[in-house]
Amino acid sequence: MSREPLAKNEDKKERAFSLHSFHMKSTLYIAADHRGFAMKKYILSFLAKEKIICHDLGAYEYDKNDDYPDMAQTLAKKVATSPNNKGILLCGSGQGVCIAANKVKEVRAALSWNIKSARNAKIDGNANVLCLSADWLSKQEIRKIVHVWLSTPFLKEARHLRRLKKISQIK
Repeated sequence: MSREPLAKNEDKKERAFSLHSFHMKSTLYIAADHRGFAMKKYILSFLAKEKIICHDLGAYEYDKNDDYPDMAQTLAKKVATSPNNKGILLCGSGQGVCIAANKVKEVRAALSWNIKSARNAKIDGNANVLCLSADWLSKQEIRKIVHVWLSTPFLKEARHLRRLKKISQIK
């Protein structure tokens, strides 16, 4: 599978099909701390316009004293209940929620900063949680990253399956 972005004329058609397929198979969750709160609302808005159901797990209101590990743990535990579940986490850098989410068994959280990193997280690592920086990414960048991550399949090549098995055996 090519790792290059789709041509502009293919992008919308491919994205619509792939996002529809995602919607039919998976449950999507989203959560953010105070620094990711506004961007989370933006993501929920554009996903709703595209008829993708996304369950908001908080923060439900802006609170500068909330802590990203709480949001990450809540979402990661939901994602871990089914192999079809996926999640999107946001904090200032994206790194904190990623570290916290990866503490939950069966979660493969990946920090993505562009469409290539998002695509690679799914193709090679079958990431089930996408972590994003609300401070360092624009709305347009986040929208593209989310679309690519949601529409990219895991390739299930032997070498990736072998590596994921090894990761799952780490205590």
